[in-house]
Amino acid sequence: MKKKILLIVLAVAFALMIGGASKLYDKFAPELGTQQLATQEQTQENVVPAPDFTVYDIDGNPVKLSDHFGKPIVLNFWASWCGPCQSEMPDFQEKFLEIGEEITFLMVNMTDGSRETVEIASAFIREKGYTFPVLYDTQNSAAMTYGVYSLPTTYFIDRQGNLVASASGALDKATLQKGIDLIK
Repeated sequence: MKKKILLIVLAVAFALMIGGASKLYDKFAPELGTQQLATQEQTQENVVPAPDFTVYDIDGNPVKLSDHFGKPIVLNFWASWCGPCQSEMPDFQEKFLEIGEEITFLMVNMTDGSRETVEIASAFIREKGYTFPVLYDTQNSAAMTYGVYSLPTTYFIDRQGNLVASASGALDKATLQKGIDLIK
């Protein structure tokens, strides 16, 4: 009987803790939106070249990140099952349509072959009507090169191929624009 009461008390305490954390997140998350962009100050001493990697297009052709140097790059790591990834994609699509001639958008799908396949990710992109370039990290080489451990993760790379800023987590419109402004 005592164990049952203890379990009920613990369950109620846990529920209250989760509810409180949710309320705090709702209150403070909007203020954090434009603060989540980590920037790399560019001086001659601390320029950080963007590490190169090879991923694949829908037809299985290799595509290197360095193929796109010479133009600013928005590099985004995502998966179709990732809710935060889904929430930011309409903003990426809008910016791609607006400035896709000036800035290269590379949306790298974390294609693990089981939970996320080329077919699943491609179907998601088609269903949503997104037209930005999608590449597939079928060997996890890009994710490993960039140390991507959570999705979504976005990098902003200048036209010389240097890392300028990064963000972990879903970007809102203002933060996406701030990152773009840093590499224009």
